[in-house]
Amino acid sequence: MSKRSTAAVQALRRFGELVWFKIPEEYNYVYGYHQVPYMGWRYMSPQDEIAQYIEDAVKEVRTRVEWELDRSRRNWILLPRRILCEAHGVEGPAFAEVVHAVTVHDQEFCLDAISDLEQIVLRLQQIPIPGE
Repeated sequence: MSKRSTAAVQALRRFGELVWFKIPEEYNYVYGYHQVPYMGWRYMSPQDEIAQYIEDAVKEVRTRVEWELDRSRRNWILLPRRILCEAHGVEGPAFAEVVHAVTVHDQEFCLDAISDLEQIVLRLQQIPIPGE
C-alpha cells in the first residue's frame, strides 16, 4: 500500500470501521502520466452524520477543484465534481471513460486534484472525531 493510501485509510478509520477501500495510483508509470485521483470506501456501519461530517471537512479545505462525496451506492466515493458531472454519476461505463479522458487530456487538472486530495486527507486526519 502506498504512503498516500495508508494515510487515507488511517484518516477514514477514525470515523468508523472500514470494510473496503480503494484509491488509484496517482501516477501511471506504464503510460507516463498522472491520473485523476479519487477514493472509495465502505464503513461497516455507515452513518449519515459521519458522511455529513466528512463532507463539511472537505468543504473547509481550500481546493483547486471542487470535490463531492457520492453516497448513491453502498460504497462512498470522494471525487472531483467535474468527473461526477461529466460521467453523470459513478455507475456505468461513462465513469471510467471520463476518468480516462480527463487523465489523458488534462494533466493540469489531475495535478491540481492530486494536491487537493493530499490536503483533504490531512484535514480528515486533524479534525476532532464526532462525539469525543
